[in-house]
Amino acid sequence: MTMTVRTTNATRRALTFTALAAPALVLMAVVNAYPVFYAAVQSVHQGNLIQQGPFVGLENYGTVLTDPDFWNAARFTAIFTVAGVLGSWVVGYALGLVFRRYFVGRAALKVLLLLPWIVPVVVTTMSWNWLVATSSSPLPVLFEAVGLEDVLFLADPTLAAVIVCLFKIWISFPFMFVMMSAALEGIDPTVYEAATLDGAGRWTVLTAITLPLTARSVYISWVLMSMFTINDFPTIFLLTGGGPVDATTTLVVLAYDRVFQAFQPGTGVAIAFVMTAALIAISLALFRSIRRVH
Repeated sequence: MTMTVRTTNATRRALTFTALAAPALVLMAVVNAYPVFYAAVQSVHQGNLIQQGPFVGLENYGTVLTDPDFWNAARFTAIFTVAGVLGSWVVGYALGLVFRRYFVGRAALKVLLLLPWIVPVVVTTMSWNWLVATSSSPLPVLFEAVGLEDVLFLADPTLAAVIVCLFKIWISFPFMFVMMSAALEGIDPTVYEAATLDGAGRWTVLTAITLPLTARSVYISWVLMSMFTINDFPTIFLLTGGGPVDATTTLVVLAYDRVFQAFQPGTGVAIAFVMTAALIAISLALFRSIRRVH
């Protein structure tokens, strides 16, 4: 009898919560569904920004998948994503480990470390442009002083790609720092005390205790940062515009170029949907890892 009452009460609470959340969920579905539906329609038509154009089926997707520019952009997107996710995670995790210990000025330094994430990306991009963009910028001048002349970071394809990846790590590591600090704070200190009594060294503690106990948070942060990085338009557009010679063009920048520069919304939206499919695949793989850890 008691179990039946508890089940009834739980069912009623679930129905109440569902009824309260339903209006907001329906509104969100409608607001998000229409743009997605309209974009899907655009991707199977050969039109422009004003007219929808004739129906062409999957021709736009075929055009995209046979376009060398698409595969070049996909390759750099993969490099940019891996560098941004893993680079920011390594820096954020290392800082999280350092800031677990108390030292004078820790709170103030934590706030300062969040500035690359807090400051608007336009301001940060201007700072990096001032640092590396021209021959009179501080970094090229420094290189020239040590005997390396004519080092133009944003004019050389390889150097521009490196700078873009470093810039992404710079503006992303504070997010990873916050995520990893929270994960590390959740570890029971008695676990470390037991490991110390057993004679475990620092490396053993890190690899056998700290990393496994924070793995779930690590995978979640990777999922989120992968989404942020793959869809990151302003970082590249403001810093290099995708150049030089498309060396730093990602898929999202290429999609923008096709829609708003070449006036080919069909192929541009097709690129966006291919990106979405790839992002879903990456997220599913990481979510499987999260479930295994849990």
